[in-house]
Formats: sequence, C-alpha cells, structure tokens
Amino acid sequence: MTALHAGGFPEDDVRARARLGAAAVFPPAAEYGTTLFGFSAGVSGDSLESARLVPPVFMPRRLEKLIELGREPLYGDVALDTVIGGFASALPLYLSAFGSTQVAGAGLGAAASAQAARLGIPMVVGENVVPVHGHGRVGGAAAGTLLERLRAYGDAVPDGLGGVVVQQSTEDADAEVWNLVYSDPSAAPLLDSGRLAFELKVGQGAKPGLGGMTLVDSASADRLAEQYTVDLALGEGVLRSSSPGTFTSEILRQQIRLMRNNFPRAGVWVKLLPGRDVASAAAVAWAAGADAVTVDGAEGGTGWAPTAFLGVGLPLAECLSRIGTPEGCLLTSGRMWEGTRVAKVLALGARAAGLGRAALLAVDTDPREGLVRFVEALALELRLLISALGQYRADALTSEDVWFPGQADAVREQVLS
Repeated sequence: MTALHAGGFPEDDVRARARLGAAAVFPPAAEYGTTLFGFSAGVSGDSLESARLVPPVFMPRRLEKLIELGREPLYGDVALDTVIGGFASALPLYLSAFGSTQVAGAGLGAAASAQAARLGIPMVVGENVVPVHGHGRVGGAAAGTLLERLRAYGDAVPDGLGGVVVQQSTEDADAEVWNLVYSDPSAAPLLDSGRLAFELKVGQGAKPGLGGMTLVDSASADRLAEQYTVDLALGEGVLRSSSPGTFTSEILRQQIRLMRNNFPRAGVWVKLLPGRDVASAAAVAWAAGADAVTVDGAEGGTGWAPTAFLGVGLPLAECLSRIGTPEGCLLTSGRMWEGTRVAKVLALGARAAGLGRAALLAVDTDPREGLVRFVEALALELRLLISALGQYRADALTSEDVWFPGQADAVREQVLS
C-alpha cells in the first residue's frame, strides 16, 4: 500500500471495497445472525432525538385529577394501560417482531416471549420463523420454532391482557404460516380469548423496498436458486434474497379483505415501511379494516441488510408528521429504548411503541428478568414524563407537548407571511 491519503474522504470504506468487492456492501458475514444493525444514537436525520418534550405552565388536567383524588396528584397516579390493535395491554408498549436470526432463535425469542407475557403486553412474532426454524407441531416445540414462542407466551400471560401477532412475509405465505397457526390446537386458547392477530408485512424500516435476506450454505443455495436470488458468495455462505412482495392500494385492500374472510377470529395488523406515501398507505389499511397499522421508521434495526440502506426511508418523526391525526390504531417502532422517546411518539399520534433491539439486549443480559426490569424502568420514566406534562393517561398526550428545533422559526415565518 502506498502512503496515499484521501484527506477527509472515507478512505477506510473505499479501501474495504477495493479489497472485498461486493462483500463490502454488507455487514461482515462472520457477524451474520449475531449482530443487530440499524441507526445508532445521535444519527444525523433522527429528528425525534432532537425534539423536546415541553410541559405547559397551566395544567387544567392536573386540577381535574386533584379534585377527583382529593389531593395533589403524583406521578404514580398516571395510568399506562391501553388497547393495542384490539388487545388490552398493561402498557403502551409491545414486543416488536423478531425474525429468524440466530440472535432471536438461540433461546432469546422464547425468553422474550415469556417476559412480554408476564408484563401483559402484546408480542409480534416476526417473519421467516417457520421457513427457517419450523413450526414446531411435529415432535414438540423445538428451539427457535414458532410454536415454542407461542407456548412460552401463552403459559405466562395474565387473563385478559396481551395477545400474539404472527407476521407474514412473502416467504411465510409460501409456507402457509397463517393457516398453520389458525388450525393449530396450541393457538386455540389465544383465538378463544380474542388474543390472536395476523400482521401483513408490507416492509420494514431497516431495508425499505427489499425482501428478506439470509446466508445459506452452497448446497441450499443450489436448491433455492429457482425461488430466490442466490448469486453472491459472502464469507462461507451465499446471500439468499427474497422478494418483498408487490403492493398497490387495491392489492393492500384485497389482502386485508382476504385476511378477514379467511381468518375471521383473528385480528388484522399491517406493517408499513417508512415510504414517502406512508400516510396514504396507512389510510388505505384503516379504511379496509385493519385493527392496527405499524410504521417502522428508518431508525428500525435488522439482523441483516446492505449498509447503504441506513440512508434509505423516512425518519420516524417525519412518518408521524405526514400521517397526522391517525384514523385508527397507529403503532411505531425504531430505536425505542427509553421513556422520553416513547413519550414523544405517543404525543405525535402513536398508540404504543415497539421494543425491538432494546428488548433483545435486555433479554440477552438476563434471560429471566432482563426485559421485565427494562420495562419497569421505562414505565417509571413514562409516568414521570406524562405527569410533568400535566396528564394522567398515556393516550392524553398531544403534539403540543413536543417541540422540534426550528419550529419557532417556522411559526414566526408563517405569522409574518
């Protein structure tokens, strides 16, 4: 190597591409399935991070609460229970979709399921679990299977709280995942209690516009070549990419109607990528009868995606701004790791926030109590913040409670124009 230097240019990235070629487009292949990727703290463009919660001076709701209680209200008087996509939940939180990565399949998926159940919050089971790990009906609930997660959740959830949402991508559709779950006797208690829903995955924030990606061995690559793109060797594996599916407004409407007709006892959720027409897509889903619409902001994480996609898609705050006042239950995900961030999305119209990478890290730290303790801390933060804003229910926050840098300038310009 010569002593040539680029001076302010991303020299290391260029040299890596020169050495590795197409392999440099992805995270290190040796880290596949064991590392979580996505936006990091302080990332440029994450306007939700720079926004501030701003309490008012005058708090009429606090006066109402004072009269109701006969004393000055405290943060412990804040109620956090809510209804998420048709499910009663103890908190404005849900467990986001964990897919088929080794991280979620190595016992953490089941551990997270059990702890989410104990907390009384809904859980979403992510895509590709059945195609990769199996359903688990034959021979019991083996490690990583869909049935293992369903049983872990069902055994621990309190009566009347929570629910399980099974996500389906194009690969899951080929495996008839929803049919398997709907007809499985193990899912009957969830169905009978109104705590089962299916989520149509239209896309995700970490790689909007792309389908599922995984690394397979060469023998599997040959077998899968007719169905997937498998033409790139990465380390000891081969990249296998699937189609994300094709959607128009009419296709989305028809998909939701099919879900209602084919699985009448299950709820209907839709997960959207952070696209520029996210408001229109959410409106179509609600009008067609979706019980919940999840918007996965560009801050969302993933187990595997080209690193260039960290710069694709709208930030979550912009998605919420474009949607405005939701026409139905709006859920959000994307770096939900502390109470301030959750309170901001609640104020901007979300009913609840999804815990993804944060939940996996908490469970990895302590498989028995990590998520429970993490959520206890988050719930305390939420009660403190909501009380400071002069409210006593999580769903009482409004956009007036959030200030964005530059907002004052924009208002001033509007007044002067």
